Amino acid sequence: MELTVVIVNYRVKYLLEQTLRAVEQAMQGMTGEVIVVDNLSGDDSIAFSRERHPRVTYIENMENVGFARANNQAIMQARGEYTLILNPDTIITPRCLHEGIQWMESHPKCGAIGARMMDANGVFLPESKRSFPTPWVSFCKIFGLSKFFPRSPWFAKYHLRYLSDEEPQCIDILSGAYMLCRTSVLQQLGGFDEDFFMYGEDIDLSYRIVRAGYENWMLPTPMIHYKGESTHKDSMRYVRVFYDAMLIFYRKHFPRFNLIFYPIVKLGVIVRAGMAMARRLFKRLLPARGKSTTAQWPWVIISNDPSNVSQRTSIGDFLTEIPATGHYNVLIDDGCHTYSQLVDYIKAHSDDKRLAFHIFADRHGIIISPKMS
Repeated sequence: MELTVVIVNYRVKYLLEQTLRAVEQAMQGMTGEVIVVDNLSGDDSIAFSRERHPRVTYIENMENVGFARANNQAIMQARGEYTLILNPDTIITPRCLHEGIQWMESHPKCGAIGARMMDANGVFLPESKRSFPTPWVSFCKIFGLSKFFPRSPWFAKYHLRYLSDEEPQCIDILSGAYMLCRTSVLQQLGGFDEDFFMYGEDIDLSYRIVRAGYENWMLPTPMIHYKGESTHKDSMRYVRVFYDAMLIFYRKHFPRFNLIFYPIVKLGVIVRAGMAMARRLFKRLLPARGKSTTAQWPWVIISNDPSNVSQRTSIGDFLTEIPATGHYNVLIDDGCHTYSQLVDYIKAHSDDKRLAFHIFADRHGIIISPKMS
């Protein structure tokens, strides 16, 4: 068996179904298995998916055991030569799998591979390539030096922005949203460290892969990840959980820096939390004026039968081509486009900030939008 795909689900019913459809298209011609682990979503996610994807193996937890432990449940029973750790809010293409496996077959030292992740509008997600959070790298990240000097190899190592995202790169950290790994390496390392409940577990695993003598690579193969690292970055919970994960990482791998780094991280949490509160307060007190929201933008429907899509989604007036000026919601019909075509189309228009992309799920007659995540 070539490949095992592991997906941990939590309350993203339609996004999960879309991800499973994309995985099915991507795995055509391959021998493999798909394992979905549900962390007590409390909705009908699994019943909904099982009806439409009966060949998938489902593990239904009776509690939310966290990202790391849920993945390990599937990793330890994976039968594929390679295992893909995949988020349920992603769209992959056949290239993601075939190019990744070919790369590892020709690079024996490669232990894991990431892809060029984009958000729903095709914008590159910087968490696709990161450096290990050494004390200096973490200091630059926490206190914003990496943001002020985004192209500096000295200050901006956290997201490695000075490295091209259109070429293969040997990097340190891969995102847990997409990690194509050698199953033998994953199982040898025991999978993810379950001390990490959310955030940080991919950093820790990437670090242990390199410590075991392997390399991590990012390939420029495009894919879509709806949420991205920036989701909820203005929330207090995100700030606390993210930096608590950094402390766990440091206690484990850099114990001699604990006395120095612990107060720095705590200070960083206070600074970042204060900034998050200030941003939220500013948005409430000074709402944007004169700027239209995507809800007010007209629609462009990309489909072989746009009238049918319009009727099924209750979209009134619409266009079938993107005009040269103005802001538009672009709805792409997945009933007449492969997911490869969808990803390529969105990437080709990623520089056009006038557009907001959505996908029409033909099987369900609904619009898949980033807001659903």
